[in-house]
Amino acid sequence: MEKVRVRFAPSPTGPLHLGGVRTALYDYLFAKNQGGAFVLRIEDTDTARYVEGAEDYIEEALEWCGIIPDESPKKGGKFAPYRQSERRDIYDRYTEQILKTDYAYIAFDTAEELDAIRAEYEAKGGVFSYDNKTRNRLRNSLSLSEEEVQKLLDEKTPYVVRFKMPVDRTLGLVDIIRGNSAVNTDVLDDKVLVKNDGMPTYHFANIIDDHEMEISHVIRGEEWLPSLGLHILLYEAMGWEAPQFAHLSLILKPEGKGKLSKRDGDKFGFPVFPLNFTDTATGNVSKGYRESGYLPEAFINMVALLGWSPADDKEILTLEEMAQEFDLNKVHKAGARFSKEKSEWFNHQYIQKTSDEDLMNILKNSDLNLNIEDEKLLKIIHLMKERATFPKDIYENGKFFFEAPTSYDEKASKKAWNDETSSLLTEFAENLNSLNDFTSENIKQNLHDFAESKGLGMGKVMMPLRLALVGELKGPDVPDILELIGKEESTARISNAVNNFK
Repeated sequence: MEKVRVRFAPSPTGPLHLGGVRTALYDYLFAKNQGGAFVLRIEDTDTARYVEGAEDYIEEALEWCGIIPDESPKKGGKFAPYRQSERRDIYDRYTEQILKTDYAYIAFDTAEELDAIRAEYEAKGGVFSYDNKTRNRLRNSLSLSEEEVQKLLDEKTPYVVRFKMPVDRTLGLVDIIRGNSAVNTDVLDDKVLVKNDGMPTYHFANIIDDHEMEISHVIRGEEWLPSLGLHILLYEAMGWEAPQFAHLSLILKPEGKGKLSKRDGDKFGFPVFPLNFTDTATGNVSKGYRESGYLPEAFINMVALLGWSPADDKEILTLEEMAQEFDLNKVHKAGARFSKEKSEWFNHQYIQKTSDEDLMNILKNSDLNLNIEDEKLLKIIHLMKERATFPKDIYENGKFFFEAPTSYDEKASKKAWNDETSSLLTEFAENLNSLNDFTSENIKQNLHDFAESKGLGMGKVMMPLRLALVGELKGPDVPDILELIGKEESTARISNAVNNFK
């Protein structure tokens, strides 16, 4: 395994969480940094929790993020198939192989029998574990004679395959991010490797697949740390070289303790999934970053820095720049706290970096009613994007470009309008009508000349004029607004305001 090969192996049991996106991203960045391959593998052996459409959602989400696999169920590859449900014959072969070693055995205990034993332990204040201290007293191939085992097999008695945990061994565990640690096998139980339907559990299937697909590094969440000892022993049992492991810390909720969850997103008003996800069982729609107006480059940049720091504490990086710098040794051991404000800051930065033409395409492909020529829309975008966090803000903050105000801010009206204002603006509107070159620059000069002729400061004209055009005292330069909405619309809005304040 000389070449770096990493895999992202989600289960299609629901939408891809922010933490899953980060795992995929770190896999991708590490592979690209090392000139290796990034593999997408779908671990769909948990049929009870399988969600229709979840696999397509995962692939679409990764594509939107720019995390493109080198090998996947759709793309194929040398080590296909890339869905666990299609690899049954491979697992069957290795099940036979491990049962020939001293690392596995078959167990015939029924769920009811195990529940009864657990209840007995609990009644005495204990906790039952199927392990090296209890297994010889239970119904399995270690405690039964060969004849008894064969009889049960001949009778088609359901069974599972369990791992035979060694007695009192201290395992040295190495993690790229967390360093060295140790665990004694006496605290580990005999995990089920193959279920009674013949399908392997996660523990066995992912070991087999990682070996078969020549995975060199396993990058995954810290929730898998307690399983590392078992996985190392499984490699030993099969006589295979283990990959290197790196366990990522949690993404923490914005406030308090614990892992970021959908509930936190609902509470604080931000998405935790990359794309909208519809629960087919309930019809409920969970909001995604894409549909909330985040640019994929901003989203990925934000996710990358939830647990990793590039050189010189840079914050704005392209995917290519991240790949050039990415180093697993610089991934943080501590959990990374999510910040809604920071995620919005990233999006604002990328809005500023995005061309007016690209933003126009985003807006035109949205559900906004933009009945305006492209040339004018581009000018509006150029004027309004500086204050925008999301593309829709360009429209929301500049709605006055698209429709005349129907009301006027009460506080602004008291500040901007007096008894002389109506006649002043009526006269200025006549001035505007006489302008042949209706450009911002020419309008600005006209405004200046008009104010000067009346012996007034520019504010005395600009403030009520802005109120008439916008309905509030906000927006870009008044001459820019006048040019973009045009002479006819400008004079109409002034007339409406004058009539409103009679």
